[in-house]
Amino acid sequence: MRATSVFSLLVATVGTHVSAQTSSTSSAAPSTTITPEGPVTGKLGNATVVSNNPAGVVYKAAFPEAPFFKAAYPDGGNLKGAVIATANPDGKGVLFKLKLSNLPKSGGPFIYHLHVNPVPENGNCTATLAHQDPFVRGEDPVCDKNLPETCQVGDLSGKYGAIPEGKDTFEANYLDLYASTHEGIGAFFGNRSIVFHYANKTRVSCANFELVADGGGVPLPSAETSVCSTSIHPHPTGANATRTTTTILSTGAVTSSTSAPTPPSASTVPIAAGTSVRVGGAGVIAFAAAIMFML
Repeated sequence: MRATSVFSLLVATVGTHVSAQTSSTSSAAPSTTITPEGPVTGKLGNATVVSNNPAGVVYKAAFPEAPFFKAAYPDGGNLKGAVIATANPDGKGVLFKLKLSNLPKSGGPFIYHLHVNPVPENGNCTATLAHQDPFVRGEDPVCDKNLPETCQVGDLSGKYGAIPEGKDTFEANYLDLYASTHEGIGAFFGNRSIVFHYANKTRVSCANFELVADGGGVPLPSAETSVCSTSIHPHPTGANATRTTTTILSTGAVTSSTSAPTPPSASTVPIAAGTSVRVGGAGVIAFAAAIMFML
């Protein structure tokens, strides 16, 4: 009896220890490394400050007329407004400006993020995939807005606050040091999208970023604006001589127009700027013959 009791007690003790280890492992939070500088959440480290953003570059993401999640707007319509992102003048970070209206009546507080992929032509917000996350952090643990470098680069609402429910409009302006307008790095968002979510992460609407100003802050021309104009003026010959003007638009389209030139006065032949000589009909013929001889 004594041996049996000892063996039973030993088995129970080992079983309790194994159970405790299993429970601890399954409930453990995602890995966060604690260093003398603070916590590190990404597999590739924390987000780094971007200091070489081309000054004056501006991107804009405007939400479409129809929502992706139609149940959010049973009477029609969609979230209105846009997100404008401007490279900070000193190159450090990006200035984000949000101006939104017609927010959903329920489902908040609303969250929004930069997502990896752009929105396809069919408007499918699911195709934008996950949050922009070049340091491979993941969504857990929840972003600590007091330590924005430990958050995903794309988790804008996590770093700067969700949008409260019960409002029809929302505006915000902030500087994010970790986003980039410099192409070729993981923090660059110019070829990506922004997605607006319910609090439960349902994707309500989404929009692509588009470049609207170059590195000098100069607005880019619209499709209707002539960005390069080349005029071809053939030398008028004969009574039906014409002049053709060719214009190249920013879309790549080429337009041309043809018009008759204004004939010179019969009695005036230009010689030099601001100078003319009065001649008769015979003089005109003689002058033309002289030019032909020189050619």
